[in-house]
Amino acid sequence: MSNALAIGAVTAVVQTLLENGLVQQDITTILGGRPEVTVLSPSLETANGSAPKDRLNLFLYQTTPNPGWRNVGMPSRNSEGDRISNPPLALDLHYLLTAYSQESIHAEIMLGYAMQILHEMPFLPRDRIRSILRDFGSNARPAFKALTQADLADQVEQIKITPMAMSTEEMSKLWSAIQTQYRPTAAYQMSVVLLERSRSLKTALPVLERRLIAIPHRSIRLTDVQPQLVTAGGSLTVWGENLQAEQMQVQIGGVIVSPLKVSDLEIQLIVPSQLPAGISTVQVVHLLDLEDSGLRRSSESNVLPFVLRPRIVSIEMLGDGTGGRSDVRLTVEPAIAPTQRVTLLLNQQTSENPAAYSAVAGQRDTEQRQIVVPLTGIKPGRYLVRLQVDGAESLPEVDANNFYSGEPAVVFRDSA
Repeated sequence: MSNALAIGAVTAVVQTLLENGLVQQDITTILGGRPEVTVLSPSLETANGSAPKDRLNLFLYQTTPNPGWRNVGMPSRNSEGDRISNPPLALDLHYLLTAYSQESIHAEIMLGYAMQILHEMPFLPRDRIRSILRDFGSNARPAFKALTQADLADQVEQIKITPMAMSTEEMSKLWSAIQTQYRPTAAYQMSVVLLERSRSLKTALPVLERRLIAIPHRSIRLTDVQPQLVTAGGSLTVWGENLQAEQMQVQIGGVIVSPLKVSDLEIQLIVPSQLPAGISTVQVVHLLDLEDSGLRRSSESNVLPFVLRPRIVSIEMLGDGTGGRSDVRLTVEPAIAPTQRVTLLLNQQTSENPAAYSAVAGQRDTEQRQIVVPLTGIKPGRYLVRLQVDGAESLPEVDANNFYSGEPAVVFRDSA
């Protein structure tokens, strides 16, 4: 690859080739003098401000990324930001070749000879590049002397010279931007220049052993989970496709559960007691045994939701309930996490116009199985108790006929 000096080296090499080519064509005899070849902005007549009689000017007016090389070497950094490659900066160079003269027809003659020279040289030969840059080593100007280190002849691709067609509108806009008078001009593209900086890289160690494991792809899909409302310790059935595998896991809310029964279409399991109440999810994961590397995930199913109901194990009134006031202590399962919202629900059982109340439990610092809820202003009577945790409600007890038995309950009395 060439380096940052390559752009200047291309301009200097083409300038030298034009100078030598015009001499070989004996243009001096035709024009009555040797024309000068410059590499200035068209708005500048010469470096010292004087206008020569005849002059050819090569002006680099634009550089654009080369589309063919744009993504070579990408990505250049790993996930930690360390450089793993030095991708080249690939550029196309766009030039204006302009002829200046104070004599009639001289500009057209110079432009014709210059275009013929470039036409017969579709690319820059590597030996000519080396020879020209080597001669710059004796040049008194530091900029030209530095071009000997451009490494332009050693880049992977040769630099091709292509004439470019520009419309009248494009040419007009370009010369308006340069802010000078138009002269006879031809446009050229020189491609591709590859700039690369030599920098230290972080390379990976060589691979000692290659392992290739091919497995058939099986898409796991869950279609249903029943029941939608379940308590801890209850059974849960999951239906789907391609569920069974030699190594598999069933995850409920992040907890790995050992299923009771597994087939391609159905999985039966018990809901773990350590799962928090509320909305939870079930997912099936297939694992791949990589021997020394252990088990790794190979595919996983979609996720289906269900609701885990809390269960009231026991209720204890910390007061006698006189005057509609008492603290109620509930023992529940599963344990209540500190971040969960807990609401106690009361429904009166022995009145024609039953009252209903709700009370929110206080904040907790740790996971707890016992919750104390203060109650005030409760109308006297017997109340059926339910507990709501993150929107999931406990169920009252039922009798042998599957009717509510009226338990669990609390009783509040009138003041004496």
